[in-house]
Amino acid sequence: MSDEIYFGQGARAVNFQPKFGNRHGLIAGATGTGKTVSLQVLAEGFSARGVPVFMADVKSDLSGISQAGGGNPKLEERAKQIGIDLQYRGFPVVYWDVFGEKGHPVRATVSEMGPLLLSRMLGLNDTQEGVLNVAFKVADDEGLLLLDMKDLRSMLTFVADNADQIRVSYGNVSPATVGTIQRALLVLEEQGGSQFFGEPALKLKDLMRTNIDGRGFISLLAAERLMQSPRLYATFLLWLLSELFEGLPEVGDLDQPKLVFFFDEAHLLFDDAPPALVDKVEQVVRLIRSKGVGVFFVTQNPLDVPDKVLGQLGNRVQHALRAFTPRDQKAVSSAADTFRPNPAFKTSEVITQLAVGEALVSFLEEKGVPMVVERTLVRPPDSRLGPATDDERAKAIAGSPVSGEYDEAIDRESAFEKLRAKAEEATREREQAEAAKVEAKAQAEAAKVAAREEAARRRDPLAPENMVKTIVRSVVVTSGAHFGRQLVRGVLGGLLKGSKGK
Repeated sequence: MSDEIYFGQGARAVNFQPKFGNRHGLIAGATGTGKTVSLQVLAEGFSARGVPVFMADVKSDLSGISQAGGGNPKLEERAKQIGIDLQYRGFPVVYWDVFGEKGHPVRATVSEMGPLLLSRMLGLNDTQEGVLNVAFKVADDEGLLLLDMKDLRSMLTFVADNADQIRVSYGNVSPATVGTIQRALLVLEEQGGSQFFGEPALKLKDLMRTNIDGRGFISLLAAERLMQSPRLYATFLLWLLSELFEGLPEVGDLDQPKLVFFFDEAHLLFDDAPPALVDKVEQVVRLIRSKGVGVFFVTQNPLDVPDKVLGQLGNRVQHALRAFTPRDQKAVSSAADTFRPNPAFKTSEVITQLAVGEALVSFLEEKGVPMVVERTLVRPPDSRLGPATDDERAKAIAGSPVSGEYDEAIDRESAFEKLRAKAEEATREREQAEAAKVEAKAQAEAAKVAAREEAARRRDPLAPENMVKTIVRSVVVTSGAHFGRQLVRGVLGGLLKGSKGK
């Protein structure tokens, strides 16, 4: 097998060199222009060379990559047109799903997510993010694990209940702000956050597996339902990228990447993103290449990706763009300017003329220099272009290398349980203290009575007997008066009722 990945045919063969896979890339183009095919062809090429791949299946049309292709006349015609024989085959796939419906559940802990990304997921302002940071800091200082949503909720309640003491060491905490965060958490829970946060958390090694024949597993995240909560989707993928950045060792430039990460619908990551978050993404993208990870952003418009991130993407696949609006025209011009010009055509004109399955391509060549842009007919994939059936998916899940490892949630002792135990202990201590006060008061009263009786006895030896007589007489008089009142009320009641009846 050639080291290069054959991508398609232009005036010459267009190949991707895996050793530049960690220099990142961009796949852009309007809906329906062929981005999915480009993504699938690259994923197959990496997998065939033993490179694991992670990608999100946002339209449920990538799951067929686990099955052999064939039976598509248009694709077979294209294969003949570019002069290749298709070798129909499926690729090793691990299906994942935040909701656990179409794949193995994928989870993260609240602590792993951290306050910055969680604030982004919840849409918090600066003040609310500050309070969330305080909650995380208090949890760290108190040795409390934040694993799932109920841990975070109980931690926020604890912070609000102890705001006066916490203010001294950590800063001001407003119960009203805590209430706002709690409401945002409720919305997140309804979007699936309660299923995402918890244990067992995803292990990075399970995204970097090869199968028995040496091909890299393609980790495919079922994201059709997840896309209904776009902020959860984008923040989850950014968290995963950050975990790879923080968890993998430095390896420098390799003959091929250790993992390739495709970030589909990338515009969701940057929509309304604060500058601090964009800076973090830019830093991760810039430095993660030294960890052997390649990142490809997939989006409709190259303007969706900030310039500071776009400048890190050395490999470009540009499908057709439409130029109906001023923004569209700016996108066309911007995309054309990023390519190394080809004297055979004007790039800005060709971008709007590309047919479905065609793309302007510029991959890095020797010494990391971009190739002259080539108008390319993208080759068909070897795997199925379209979804896997439910039975095919179920069979792949049952035979997965991580089968049984993530399927059942684990709820170990963490902040929720410890804070609840602490609250119950505090309640018991209060009740015991109150009972002790009542007992002490009763004893004090008894002591006073005994002292009075002793004093009276010393003054008059018959005082106790007289006292008893006085008490008995008082009781008799009081009881008699009470009985008399009852009797009078009974008689009057009967008379009144009788008079009413007359």
